[in-house]
Amino acid sequence: MATFDPSWLEILRCPLAVQDKSKTDPGRLELVREYWLYCAESGYKYPIRSGIPVMLIEEGAKWKDVALDQLPTPPPEK
Repeated sequence: MATFDPSWLEILRCPLAVQDKSKTDPGRLELVREYWLYCAESGYKYPIRSGIPVMLIEEGAKWKDVALDQLPTPPPEK
């Protein structure tokens, strides 16, 4: 199984939160539970599958109301 390269956190941003141009650096993400990218601004959580982050707004929205400690690891395939 491929793993996520944490150096990507320097360039990846939440596609929902980045739309807020009033902030200096909107949409920053943090790696949680090895398999998830979390945006504190939007609350969206994006799964990492086979080492590749799924950065679709629709995907992040599915997991918004799930507590960080309740996110499945690894994430389901769909």
